[in-house]
Amino acid sequence: MSGYHHDEGHTVAGWTGCAVAVVGTSVAGVGMCLGSAAGIWLGLGVVGLGVLVTWGLHLAGWGKPPGIRPVAERGMWVRDRAARAGHPACVGCRLAGRGRSVSPVVAVSAPGVQGAQRPDAASGSAPSESVV
Repeated sequence: MSGYHHDEGHTVAGWTGCAVAVVGTSVAGVGMCLGSAAGIWLGLGVVGLGVLVTWGLHLAGWGKPPGIRPVAERGMWVRDRAARAGHPACVGCRLAGRGRSVSPVVAVSAPGVQGAQRPDAASGSAPSESVV
């Protein structure tokens, strides 16, 4: 087992979000036991706040990128320097507009106009042909 390395994702964003969500579910649970709709909704609001806090901390670099991190970067207080540019496979970064890959721009012309290239020709995967 000593050769098995795993990354459990212990980060500031993860622990903070978990703590806020535990408080929110506790408030919602007490509201449910007391029969208070306001308590339930307050608790669910705190859980939603926990999601936003976790997302904000992740975008600030206190979370972790998708996948397994190198051993040197697995510490709780190690900040993710790549977070500002965004992680390509991360849903939270994509929602914030980060980590999107830039696709090549392909000129598209109206039907019947000669000289327009197919999109696959611009990427080099097929010979260059004109669309008639």
